[in-house]
This record gives sequence, structure tokens and C-alpha cells, in this order.
Amino acid sequence: MRKTVQPVSLNILDKEYKIACAADEKEALINSARELDKQMRKIRDTGKVSSTDRIAVLAALNLAHDSVTTNKDDSVDIGARLAQLRSKIENVLENS
Repeated sequence: MRKTVQPVSLNILDKEYKIACAADEKEALINSARELDKQMRKIRDTGKVSSTDRIAVLAALNLAHDSVTTNKDDSVDIGARLAQLRSKIENVLENS
């Protein structure tokens, strides 16, 4: 079964990015981009960091930290999640 892939236009820190995305993952991608944009704007607005690259790294670090600490609290079965990701990757490789 082949997933429908479509381009999605995202705006992050006033810059547009076009990303290819499976139709069923579009909403999650848009929400992720909004959260990243929010984090980057928050960091930029402090005035302590001006480089876009540094802002992006700090925002990514904040989001990754939040994800790691949330996953610990949710007691997510990492093995099951890795199996799902492996299956997705294999599916994409088979259909490309």
C-alpha cells in the first residue's frame, strides 16, 4: 500500500519551507512546525540570542528535552515505538 505524499508549506520564523509529507501525517507536521516556530520566537524575543542557527538549536533542544521527559512520565513502551518506526521506514523504502 502506497501512501499519498504531498508538499506542505510551513512557515518557521518568517521563512517558508516546503516539506513532502504523507497525507495522514500532514496535521501533525503542521502542529509540530507551529510549536517549533513558537519556541524559536520565544528564544529570539529574549534578545539574548540573535543567530537563527543558534535559535533553532536551542529550540530543538528544548523540544527534545520536553519529549524525553514526557515519555518517561508516560511510561511509553520504547520497543513497540521502535518497531513501529522500523515498519514505517521499511514501508517507505519498499515503495520508493
